[in-house]
Amino acid sequence: MIATVTSVASRVAHSSSSAMRTGFVVRTFPRRNASVSSATTSTSATATAAAGTQKQTVNAAEDAAVPIGASLMAALAGVSVVSAAAALVENMTADSCLPYSPNGQRYSQDEFMGRFSRMLLACDPRLLLYTEDQVRQAQSVLEKGFDGLDGTLSDQQKHRTLWEARRISDAALHPDTKEVIPRPFRMSGYVPYNGPICVAMVASTSTPSLLFWSWVNQSQNALVNYYNRNASSPMSNQTLLTSYSAAVGSALTVAFGLATFIQRRYPAAQAKAMMKYVAFPSAVVASSLNCYIVRSPEIDTGIPLTDASGNNVLEGSTSQEAARRGVNSTTVSRALLQAPVYFLPPVLMGMLPPFQRLVQNNPRTRVPLTTFLLLVSFGVGLPVTTAIFPQIAEIDANDVEPQFQHLVEPTTQQPYKVFYYNKGL
Repeated sequence: MIATVTSVASRVAHSSSSAMRTGFVVRTFPRRNASVSSATTSTSATATAAAGTQKQTVNAAEDAAVPIGASLMAALAGVSVVSAAAALVENMTADSCLPYSPNGQRYSQDEFMGRFSRMLLACDPRLLLYTEDQVRQAQSVLEKGFDGLDGTLSDQQKHRTLWEARRISDAALHPDTKEVIPRPFRMSGYVPYNGPICVAMVASTSTPSLLFWSWVNQSQNALVNYYNRNASSPMSNQTLLTSYSAAVGSALTVAFGLATFIQRRYPAAQAKAMMKYVAFPSAVVASSLNCYIVRSPEIDTGIPLTDASGNNVLEGSTSQEAARRGVNSTTVSRALLQAPVYFLPPVLMGMLPPFQRLVQNNPRTRVPLTTFLLLVSFGVGLPVTTAIFPQIAEIDANDVEPQFQHLVEPTTQQPYKVFYYNKGL
């Protein structure tokens, strides 16, 4: 029996030794472990790639999403800041403004700050809140003058009351025709009505959306030019249609050309980031052409020249030279206006670290932040650029047409040295 057990043990040991010599056990288990490790690595890589793709999809969705509620609140905040700035200027200058004069100005127009303060008050969005009845009441106050005011008011209060009545009236009524200008096309309506359109242009990341909002923007600009034109130089409907078509065509051509160049020249991610800057050069060219084309018929017909009191110096006659200067200066100011609107907000968001971190951590803040910065820049930049050239400009008597050069001023019986004209806005 002992021999039998020994024989069995010997065979078992021989089998184990043979198995070890053949490497069956050693080779089998490592292969199985390598297969499991490879499968685990492959699964991990797949999961990582899927997570990365999902994150990119989420980021793209967040970047593309437009938070309507937050954007509206940002727009309201921007308009409120502009209104607060106008109210602050009005209150601070209430005791230092010039005495009221029907044909004068509240602030000295010989200085930039005086023109800026005047335009800031003219662009005050709060002026849109007055009804037509209130506007006509303000016009009635102006017609009555000092005699219609409460006798208990101090002289300074009377001056301020008349200046405010004139501000309300001028904001809603055309200076030549005294017709009511629709709210979206008033200077006081530029920020709340045109501002959101400018935001849409800056926020556009595709060519179709940029073209659409460029068309909307230039259409409104053409209407602003029309309603604020010098009404003493009438234009036919055919001229207006031709001017509008050329202006919109130039806007779309510039926007499409720049957008197409960027998308073909740069990678998709870089091109998308650069699209926000396309609105600036396209708006400069398009707005300048828009203004010049719509207003250029005035150069052919000319505009009246007036004396310091606003009276026509030669009834029935107009000056083409004054019209040319008025149109050119207005065109330049419209070009300069685009910088604080389309260039400054993207630069601030791209260069200031707090804005960069905010947008990177929460892409949904991009549109609301752009909205706020653009409206504030628009509300302050518009008075700055329009204040570069005074609305009532003067021209030397030697620079106008011959029929005006030898006119004599009735009160002094001396030849006029300068004439005045309304260049428009």
